[in-house]
Amino acid sequence: MAFVSQLLLLLSCIICHALIASAAGEQSYKILSTSSLKPQAVCSEPKVNPSSSTGATVPLNHRHGPCSPAPAKKEPAFEELLRRDQLRAGYVQRKFSTNHRGGGLQQSEELKVPTELGSSLDTLELGSDTVKEFQFGCSRVEEGFGDKTDGLMGLGGDAQSLISQTAATYGRAFSYCLPPSPGSKGFLTLGAQTGTTGFATTGMLRSEQAPTFYGVLLQGIKVGGDQISVAPSVFSAGSVMDSGTIITRLPPTAYTALKTAFKDGMKQYPTAPSRSILDTCFDFSGQDNVTIPTVALMFDGGAVVDLDANGIIFGSCLAFTGTDDDESTGIIGNVQQRTLEVLYDAGQSVFGFKSNAC
Repeated sequence: MAFVSQLLLLLSCIICHALIASAAGEQSYKILSTSSLKPQAVCSEPKVNPSSSTGATVPLNHRHGPCSPAPAKKEPAFEELLRRDQLRAGYVQRKFSTNHRGGGLQQSEELKVPTELGSSLDTLELGSDTVKEFQFGCSRVEEGFGDKTDGLMGLGGDAQSLISQTAATYGRAFSYCLPPSPGSKGFLTLGAQTGTTGFATTGMLRSEQAPTFYGVLLQGIKVGGDQISVAPSVFSAGSVMDSGTIITRLPPTAYTALKTAFKDGMKQYPTAPSRSILDTCFDFSGQDNVTIPTVALMFDGGAVVDLDANGIIFGSCLAFTGTDDDESTGIIGNVQQRTLEVLYDAGQSVFGFKSNAC
């Protein structure tokens, strides 16, 4: 396994949890430590368990956390993070607007995108692996890239991404685990293990209009172990799996049912005012630990992914919001992906999810 410390993927992350079993045996509540919602000064030893032992693995750190090798910078205020997130989500969803020809997600097929590589070529070294004539781009002119960072690692399906350019070496597959808090570490692995043992799997959707994005099809959601009453057809527009978006966007019909069920399980805590796009918030003042209902995402093909506590609450609010309408493409944001190893196998058109990977 090759560890490349020079690479830093800039991603947002947060928490800690325990489980409470229901009488029927299915987990219905989780315990969340409120201290994990606060800034952290110490980098903890990582609990990292990547599935592949043959690919190139690099550590992932919260860009503003104590584990980051980058110079410390002040993290934007909570509302500013959400404002930027709304801009990012709007950019993604415009790519799938019905006003764009070919918009919408469909079962993955081989996509070929014509491109002029130009002369910005170099050799990329990933541990013991070498990729010659690798094309590097300029982030200052990349649409939708508005943050002031040193660089961007492109993991999309377009021809110029890291994944496409290293396909001969890593087979168009990668996985990552986003750390549960700013004070802990995750990982990114290029190249997938043989098979998907230990992963809950679902099909990968793609769009000719936006080939850089990977999509999934939700079928339902569970809260506290019970499936909310929403028809699978509500999710028919599909959802983009996007590590660059913080908050998950759901069709309004599904989001309303989700927040209603979640609030029913949170009656022991006072409600708090909305915070920007998040309208289901709670007052955890004076609490060292809080008990929250479990939330699980149900995907096409039978995959059920139980979210970690840090994939449910963001800044004392339910980390979901609604899209403009039920016909809009949804987004699975990075909060919901935390502590999961998320496998993207574009070669096999499969997504995989493994719990407690970091």
